[in-house]
Amino acid sequence: MTDSLTPRLALPMLWAGQAQKEMSHNEALARIDLTLHGNIIATGAATPPEDPEPGQCWLLGDAPDGDWAGHAGEVAGWTGGGWRFVAPCEGMQLWLGLDTGFALFSGGEWRIGEAHGRLFVEGRQIIGPRADAIAEPSGGAVVDAEARAAILAMLDVMRGHGLVDPG
Repeated sequence: MTDSLTPRLALPMLWAGQAQKEMSHNEALARIDLTLHGNIIATGAATPPEDPEPGQCWLLGDAPDGDWAGHAGEVAGWTGGGWRFVAPCEGMQLWLGLDTGFALFSGGEWRIGEAHGRLFVEGRQIIGPRADAIAEPSGGAVVDAEARAAILAMLDVMRGHGLVDPG
């Protein structure tokens, strides 16, 4: 390995006159293979599995032990050459499966199963930042119970989805 590493994923750089360049190159490929479109087996993991398969990755918890000791919060991946560890960097995103979605490293922590940003469909924004609270209907000269119930149901759904501040 060299002392020259890339700033985000700490991939080893090649340098002129370096002997055994393939070692640095292969190390970089192994780390990229674990993190580019990474697929995480479990989050908050503390103990290495007994029989991991090459390419499997875990998002380590706060106090991992055994071969994982000293790598809290990092991505641990099993390769043919043993465990590889990648420290997360701002914006790193890993897949956790259909039930959870993505893990996003932001602000120095992993944000599990959260979606951030806006959603556009065919160029039109569908979901964006949460809107201000909407007051429930009240008063009026004529009270339409069915209309008021429908409005309240829509507000409940929007609040439940977090689209509108519950107020």
